[in-house]
Amino acid sequence: MAAVLPYRDINVHSSPSHYAFSSPSSPAAPTLVVDRPSGDIRLHDGKLLGSRRVSSIAGILGLIKLRLDKYIIVITKAQPMGRIKGHMIYRVVATEFLPLRERPLHDPDEDTYLALLKTLVRTSPLYFSYSFDITNTFQRQAHADPAVPLWKRADDRFFWNRFVQEDLIDFGAGLGAAAYGHRHASGQQPDVDPYILPVMYGMLEIKNTSVKGNPLTFILITRRSRLKAGTRYFSRGIDENGNVSNFNETEQVIILNDHASGGLGGFAGNAAQQNGAVGGNAAKEVQVLAYVQTRGSVPVYWAEVNTLKYTPKLQIRGVETAVSAAKKHFAEQIRLYGDNWLINLVNQKGREKRVKDAYKQIYDYLVTSPVESSEGDKRTDEKFHVVEPSQTKTSYDRLHYIYFDFHNETKGLRWDRAQLLMNQLEPHVLKHGYFRAVDMPGDTGRVEVRRHQTAVVRTNCMDCLDRTNVVQSMLGRYILSRMLIDLGFLHEGEHAQDDQAFEFLFRNVWADNADVVSKSYSGTGALKTDFTRTGKRTKAGALQDFNNSVTRYFLNNFQDGPRQDAFDLFLGAYLPSDSGIGSQLLFADRRPLFIQSIPYILAASIFFLFISCFTRRAPEAAILPLRLLMFIFLALAVACFHFIWSNGTLYVNWPKLNRLPWAVESYQEALSSVQHNPVVGPLVGKKHERGKSDARLLGLEEGKKRRE
Repeated sequence: MAAVLPYRDINVHSSPSHYAFSSPSSPAAPTLVVDRPSGDIRLHDGKLLGSRRVSSIAGILGLIKLRLDKYIIVITKAQPMGRIKGHMIYRVVATEFLPLRERPLHDPDEDTYLALLKTLVRTSPLYFSYSFDITNTFQRQAHADPAVPLWKRADDRFFWNRFVQEDLIDFGAGLGAAAYGHRHASGQQPDVDPYILPVMYGMLEIKNTSVKGNPLTFILITRRSRLKAGTRYFSRGIDENGNVSNFNETEQVIILNDHASGGLGGFAGNAAQQNGAVGGNAAKEVQVLAYVQTRGSVPVYWAEVNTLKYTPKLQIRGVETAVSAAKKHFAEQIRLYGDNWLINLVNQKGREKRVKDAYKQIYDYLVTSPVESSEGDKRTDEKFHVVEPSQTKTSYDRLHYIYFDFHNETKGLRWDRAQLLMNQLEPHVLKHGYFRAVDMPGDTGRVEVRRHQTAVVRTNCMDCLDRTNVVQSMLGRYILSRMLIDLGFLHEGEHAQDDQAFEFLFRNVWADNADVVSKSYSGTGALKTDFTRTGKRTKAGALQDFNNSVTRYFLNNFQDGPRQDAFDLFLGAYLPSDSGIGSQLLFADRRPLFIQSIPYILAASIFFLFISCFTRRAPEAAILPLRLLMFIFLALAVACFHFIWSNGTLYVNWPKLNRLPWAVESYQEALSSVQHNPVVGPLVGKKHERGKSDARLLGLEEGKKRRE
């Protein structure tokens, strides 16, 4: 049975009563119709009369209902990124939001919702394929049924547009969506499957290269989870469902004899091409070797509260309360990946120590009768901290904890000492291996599995970004050398980095991966990528890290609130409501007027001082009044800056849709402190707080929270 794949080409027809989507390459297939303005979905055999063709699109990203209207998000432009076993992979370049109302109504909140979504989609690294499941690892794909529609095979964690595809998915299943007012036809509608296109958020690079004269395709894929997705300081730790922040799955792949990469491929590729039987090379096997790593936030309830200080306030809310959530998380990780080697790179001193200790405590709660041992060296007693269960009793005994004091071990630009961790991991990585399979000739999509990867290394630091990137690339290089030795391309004792041209490519691909993952979470490229790109720490790299750190500070305090709101909207963590339209102004600034005015007074004072210092004055002009004014504005600027710095929580750009409990607490505490100040307290009394109420501040619960 042939696989049901998404349409490569879709024409959009529009009329005042509907939008119609049809594939010109499949004229016998029914037309997908979305009625206006109701949003009802139906299939229509043949062409619809009375509509005009408005464009040709690459696919339907999804449908989303906001406050006043529903919008169809379509992919208008896609960029080819390369082929994997003949299947073309694309990146989303441009999208368009098609409103269902012919004459859109304007509302301040609706316009803000749209602006947030458009910015998020435009700046997100989104990838898709019409014929290849990029949301699943090669190992999971090997055990999937290729006859199942592509979207049904997709990994739910990495099916980034899963929420906005729910209308089509529900329609295909014959389910109604009462919340959105659909009147779906009864019974399943499999003809809608080709209109459902799964999209992945992350990083993907495909390089046709060679090692020691042996041609191969080198691929690196990082998939970002849509569960508990968010920004650096507004999404930390674990939630009650066992999802952790900034969870990414990274797969490093080499493919041999992938001759289909030069042929047609994708939706048009035939079975022979997809199995490498092209151009007289049919005798050579198409081999796939893949290795998977993961990263994710420390799985306890913790947060960092922005206060405009460079280092936010750290909160950890009871390790015991997170045990149930941590069990869900690691049970899922063990089910998916087998044994988990938990590499903790958080500092063992200073403010990070509490997070490091919390991770160790949650591990102790999960494993059975743990026995601890330490391995030291000349520099520190705590280089490695290994915990293993004394006897196997539960599935959680498949967790193995290793602590590595990354900053202490690599200080003084001694980044080569990170290899000490690799020496510790080496026997376990060799034991659990990597995935290896060969395409089966004449059986499209089927492979013969010759080896499974039976464990995963899960790495984390505070943000799961910079230190994590260094360790993951180091592990990727080691396992790549093992793959090439097993293939006979290298002799025992040789390394992939001995080939300088390939080493240059390898380093830059991994550094690109580091930058993409970091920008998605923190807003800037990764720190320490000079080591990833060059193999050594440089002063120029340190200067770039300083620039990235300053940029992160600005973005994390003043830009990430709206970005978090955009994530919550697109992923369904917040559902807009049409109640109270035009009256509540969800995104309005509700702080007291005095607090809002302080930054403007500061800016005006600095502007006056600047003008006073650099503007020429007439010779006969009196100096004393000007100096007196300068002194007054200088004092005013200092007072305003001190007020902002002392009450930084009041000036952080917080998310406005899903209010964070710890952020609300911090805000209320800072506001109460200002109100009780004998000097400025009378200026920020409750009578000046425009429309502020505890209910609004704490809740703003117009929509339901994440739908499970």
